[in-house]
Amino acid sequence: MDNEKLKQFIVPILIVVVALIAAVYLSMQVVQNVQDIMGYRNDIEAKEQLLKEKKNQLEKFMKEEADEAKKAAEDAAKSKPFYKPAATGMNTEAIIQGEFTEILELIRVNKIKVRTIKYEYDPQDDAFVKGAGGKYKAARLHMEMIATYTNYNNFLKELYKHEHFLDIQSVEVVPYRKNKQILLINFKIKLYSQEAN
Repeated sequence: MDNEKLKQFIVPILIVVVALIAAVYLSMQVVQNVQDIMGYRNDIEAKEQLLKEKKNQLEKFMKEEADEAKKAAEDAAKSKPFYKPAATGMNTEAIIQGEFTEILELIRVNKIKVRTIKYEYDPQDDAFVKGAGGKYKAARLHMEMIATYTNYNNFLKELYKHEHFLDIQSVEVVPYRKNKQILLINFKIKLYSQEAN
């Protein structure tokens, strides 16, 4: 009789045992998933911290580079002569043409693409034009360019070595969204020329 009563409870006991095994298995899976999620979260936080540090380093590097470029431009401005065309009696556009052609050649040699160029001849806010407008001519160029890091770096190095006085007023560099190796550049430069005597 005990065996018959026991047979009645075998199915419920098996169900309870299977339920306990399933509960243990599921709880182990939940614990593993929670540990994985915590690991991913820790990885993300570590990478965000690393990204923040790299951004700070980049900003510091860019600031130092801008300060060096500004100092180099000031040093170059002190020692470089003004461009002097061979002919006399020309308007500002014709006088600046030779200097502008040299800059365009630097752009071409370094395989930089120019999207747009806007000109402003003899800007009234320029110190040379104000002080000695008859002797000096100036052209402010606003250029939108596309280049790789290497090509743009080479262009800036050659521009720094350029034999005549010029003024790099501002540079805005943004990586292209679809290809971070390509730069979109807003470049403002002032070219100067001295009237031939």
